[in-house]
Amino acid sequence: MRMIAASILSFSIFGLSAGAMAAEQMKPGLWEMTMKSDAIKAMPKMSPQQMEQMKKMGVNVPQMQDGAMVHKVCISKEMAARGDQPPMERREAGCTAKNFQRSGNGFSVDIVCDTPQMKGTGTSKGTATGDTMSSTYDFKGTAHGRPINQHHETSGKWLSADCGSVKSADAMMPKK
Repeated sequence: MRMIAASILSFSIFGLSAGAMAAEQMKPGLWEMTMKSDAIKAMPKMSPQQMEQMKKMGVNVPQMQDGAMVHKVCISKEMAARGDQPPMERREAGCTAKNFQRSGNGFSVDIVCDTPQMKGTGTSKGTATGDTMSSTYDFKGTAHGRPINQHHETSGKWLSADCGSVKSADAMMPKK
């Protein structure tokens, strides 16, 4: 159960980070984010009881649709305003963002991980055009001594200026 919760949180944070990196054009408000990857397809199915338990833990449990994770996130005005900075340095995982570049409505960034638990390199690229965003992420390396080769695709669409009961994504980001 904790492994599933950690995976959902990790994918959620990555999706937000990729979108926020292109935030120069992203609108603050409620977004629907869709993340596709082989890792998501391989995740074990959760029972209704497990989903309810995760909701009680405060995890915004995404829906699974066609091998993709779909969930709603709230991009605060402050988060959208920070579009000139990579918002996520996964220090707790030993990963850092390097060589961040923005061109028009697009971005690219290299990810470098160097700890005993995770070693490897990756890249992320994406675009945002006001009401939509998309990004890809590729990573090769090892995690806990096992080889990994990950490819993720994230897309998002703006739904509303009002986030309703969905908490701001700032609350999900690791504190420095």
